Amino acid sequence: MQQRALIVGISGVIGTALAQQLTGDGWQVWGLSRGRTAVPAGCTALTADLTDSDSVRQSLKDVKVDKVFFSAWARQANEKENIRVNGAMVRNVIEALGDSLKGGHVALVTGLKHYLGPFDAYGKGEVPVTPFREEQGRQPVDNFYYAQEDEVFAGAEKYGFSWSVHRPHTIIGFALGNAMNMGQTLAVYASLCKETGQPFIFPGSEAQWEGVTDMTDVHVLAQQLEWAATTPSAQDQDYNVVNGDVFRWKWMWGQIADYFAIEAAPYPGAIKPLEGRMDAAPAEWQAMAQKYGLKEADIGKLVSWWHTDADLGRPMEVFTDISKSRKAGFTGYQCTRDAFVALFDKLKAERLIPG
Repeated sequence: MQQRALIVGISGVIGTALAQQLTGDGWQVWGLSRGRTAVPAGCTALTADLTDSDSVRQSLKDVKVDKVFFSAWARQANEKENIRVNGAMVRNVIEALGDSLKGGHVALVTGLKHYLGPFDAYGKGEVPVTPFREEQGRQPVDNFYYAQEDEVFAGAEKYGFSWSVHRPHTIIGFALGNAMNMGQTLAVYASLCKETGQPFIFPGSEAQWEGVTDMTDVHVLAQQLEWAATTPSAQDQDYNVVNGDVFRWKWMWGQIADYFAIEAAPYPGAIKPLEGRMDAAPAEWQAMAQKYGLKEADIGKLVSWWHTDADLGRPMEVFTDISKSRKAGFTGYQCTRDAFVALFDKLKAERLIPG
C-alpha cells in the first residue's frame, strides 16, 4: 500500500527535503504550513494556524495519513512562551487526527539544544560531556523541546501510534526564509566579503574555532526520518543524527573561503558577531542583486545572523555520537565539506548568490 504522510512545516528546510525524499520513494504527501511559501512539487498543500486548534482541525478534517512528521516551531519572546506555543502546536495536530493515527507513526525533529539548553539558558547549565549521547537525557531547565516530546508521548499512549525523536546538529540545506540556515547565511556573508573587500572573519568563539564539531545535512536527516518511520525495530526511540564526519572550524573556514575565492582571516581573538557587524549589508546586497541579476534583493529573506551567531558563538565543544542509530541499522552519511559545496552550488544555480 502507498504510504501516506503529513509533514508539519513542509515549506521549511527540513520539510522541503523530507517531502522530496518521500515523494521520490512513492509516498503520498500532504504539507501543513502557514501558507506563506509554496509546497514542494507533488505534495498537497494544507494551510492552518498551528496555534489554533480549530484551524488545525478544520484543515485536517478530511486527511487520513499513516505517518506524521513535525519539523515546525515558532520562536517566542521567552522559553515559557516557547513551551506554551510549541507544545500546543504538536498537541493540536495530534488531537485533530486522533484515532486515525492508531497503528501509525509520529516523528518529531528537535535538536542539540536538548543537551545544551534553550536560548534563554544556552550553555549556562552543566552541559553533558561530548560527544552527546541519547542516554544523557534532559537538562534540569525549561525547554520547549521537552514539551513537544511530552505531547508526542502522551498522544502515542492515547491513540496507539509509534514515535521517534530526531536530534540534528546545525542543519545544512536549501530553503528560503528559514531562520536556522547557517550554510545560506555563510554563503551570503562570503559573497558580501568578496564584493566589498571586507575580511572574511569567523564570527564565533575560540572554543568553536579550535574544537571538534559536526553538522547535519538535511538529506541525511530526511533519510533517518523515513527509516525510523518504516522500520518497526527502530521505533519508540530518540536518535541523534549528524553527517558522520567531524571537523574543526579553523579548517572548514578556509575551505569555505577557497570556494568563494577569498582569503580566510585569522581568528580575531574574540567573538565578532555578525549581527551588528552587518548593518550595511541590506543596502550592499540590494546593489549586488541589481548588479548580478539575483532573484532576492531582500537580505532578510536569505540570512539569519542571530542564529548563526548563536551556533558559532557557543563557549564549549559540541559534537554528537550517532552510534545508537548506527547499531539500529541506519547508515546515512555525508561529508560536511561536500554538503556545503552542494548547497553553495544550488544557491548559485538558483541565482540567490553571485555565480
